[in-house]
Amino acid sequence: MARNNSTQSHFWRKFFSRLALVLLSVVIIVWFLPRTSGPQFRYDVGKPWMYSSLIASFDFPIYKTDEAIQSERDSILEAFEPYYNYNSDVEKEQIANFRNTFKNGIPGLGHEYIEIIADRLHRLYQAGVMSTPEYSRIGKDTTSTIRVVSGKTASNLQINCIYSTIAAYEQLFLDEKLAPQRPLLQPCNLNEFIRPNLIYDKDRSETEKNDLLSTIPRASGMVLAGQKIIDRGEIVDEKTFRELSSFEHEMRRRSATSSTISSTIAGQSIFVLILIALFTIYLALFRKDYFEKPRSITMLYSFITLFPIVVSLMIEHNIFSVYAVPFAMTPIFIRVFMDSRTAFIAHVVMILICAAAVKYQYEFIIIQLVAGLVAIYSLRDLENRSQLFRTAFLVALGSSITYLALQLMQDNSIWQMDHDMYKYFIVNGILLLFAYPLMLIVEKAFGFTSNVTLIELSNTSKDLLRRLSEVAPGTFQHSITVGNLAVEIANKIGAKGQLVRTGALYHDIGKMYNPAFFTENQAGVNPLEKMGRAEAAQIVISHINEGLKLAEKYDLPSIIKDFISTHHGTGKTKYFYISYKNEHPNEKIDENLFTYPGPNPFTREQAILMMADTVEAASRSLPEYTEESISALVNRLIDAQVSEGFFDDCPITFHDINVAKQVLIERLKSIYHTRISYPELKK
Repeated sequence: MARNNSTQSHFWRKFFSRLALVLLSVVIIVWFLPRTSGPQFRYDVGKPWMYSSLIASFDFPIYKTDEAIQSERDSILEAFEPYYNYNSDVEKEQIANFRNTFKNGIPGLGHEYIEIIADRLHRLYQAGVMSTPEYSRIGKDTTSTIRVVSGKTASNLQINCIYSTIAAYEQLFLDEKLAPQRPLLQPCNLNEFIRPNLIYDKDRSETEKNDLLSTIPRASGMVLAGQKIIDRGEIVDEKTFRELSSFEHEMRRRSATSSTISSTIAGQSIFVLILIALFTIYLALFRKDYFEKPRSITMLYSFITLFPIVVSLMIEHNIFSVYAVPFAMTPIFIRVFMDSRTAFIAHVVMILICAAAVKYQYEFIIIQLVAGLVAIYSLRDLENRSQLFRTAFLVALGSSITYLALQLMQDNSIWQMDHDMYKYFIVNGILLLFAYPLMLIVEKAFGFTSNVTLIELSNTSKDLLRRLSEVAPGTFQHSITVGNLAVEIANKIGAKGQLVRTGALYHDIGKMYNPAFFTENQAGVNPLEKMGRAEAAQIVISHINEGLKLAEKYDLPSIIKDFISTHHGTGKTKYFYISYKNEHPNEKIDENLFTYPGPNPFTREQAILMMADTVEAASRSLPEYTEESISALVNRLIDAQVSEGFFDDCPITFHDINVAKQVLIERLKSIYHTRISYPELKK
């Protein structure tokens, strides 16, 4: 009863944890999705309308293009007359300063020149003096005018009728009476008495400018409810383009209401929940091994959640193009760490969710599905960098060809197509190359091991394997032989060959602590013969725990540690167990003293290693190597493992086991150069 309660508790705990993960993914994705509603179309001037007939469901204005509005703004600003205030006090103050400065006269000139210069300054100030920088800014067009405000009246004044401070100073010396006296007047610095008396009125000018700009109408016409905008197959011209743009603009404006936003969120939530739920059901029905492992489903849901967030942010802030996003990274990682079917299903779900944020959904979905399939097909096993370069190239090429095909179905001329998209596909391919360094991050974050890492670990010059070859050369050779046998079996039954090879190289590393106690490292002397059977068994069994300690010290992946702990399963050291039992027939035996800690294999690769390890080790003790003796040995050992339940916890089939037997028999025959048995001549 207690066990049933524990099982039910575990079931519900797992159920609610998975449900929480699904709901969390849905909430995060919907939170970032853009709040747009209404139809989303793709259309361009000069191209056919590829959707059904579009009828206006409400009245809406036909908005002008930004270029047209800007042109009208420029025309108004060009004719705009800025306001300047006329300050009469400047003239009085500066002429008074002049008279006071030269009250004793100008050296070399008569006193009458004081009045002449004062009169000329008066004329300049009456015409109007403006600061030189201000005059340079607005005086480029000599026909332009300004509005001069004097008291309560404002009058138009042409710019070429007034002076800048520099021009006013030069005007003094153009006077017929003052020009001859220029050498005597220049030391007087008359420019100090010329100051602007036309002051720019910023507030009044800006107000007037804004009032004029506000008169520009944003629309030029109306489309009435029930009016046909465009029919299927019609070419989109400039007018129709503005009508379609105005229709979408009006739809966005109308969708800004709280009720519309609520309905949009509700629709997005249902849509995303359906897709995430379907993916979860797929895992529960067809990939229970992933569904049971928190790290596996965490990685899957992380990728499905991440890319819709990226797309939503790009759409919301109008950042670059979503076609440059390397969506194919998701199927690449899932294919490398899991399998191709799960990679494809996850990619489809992710792309359909992203399509909820993308404007051009049909085209986007088709191109990205093709890119994902190309990535899955071209990257069956990632073993070196060149494969990723090839995949990136093929994904970019596949996307480009698919886009070209879609364009050819819509356009008549290849020269009128949009060629900018191909730049995004190239960027996509380049960004896809970052999958290689990111793979290490994914491995560390979720506890997976890629083929690239396995290949690096299989390098026999690495510290741990090099030490094994030096300290326990017999064990090292045994591990290499077991790895070769196991790889051939894995390749025959569709298991992971590189994984089982790497596991085989490390499965006996614990024997480095006491190499002389294991037969493959002995030279005729076996120290275990002088020890008690139970003590000897414990020394042999200890290589499991010692191997796990070494694996922990050298930071080997957990998937490799599993090969160390499972390659003997929960079997017994039969030699010492049977010997002890024969020596103590009436004694109750503590079987734990002769039993490996286990567990039994729980993957096909671990089962393959157990079979290859057992058969290879036992084959060394055969008195003669004939086809009959090798076949009998292989069948007897593996049948015993099956009968003792060593493979009950792993998904290996009887067919796989029979294939493994045949591979082991053929390989051992080749290794030991067996000869056929010649028949005897009957007398």
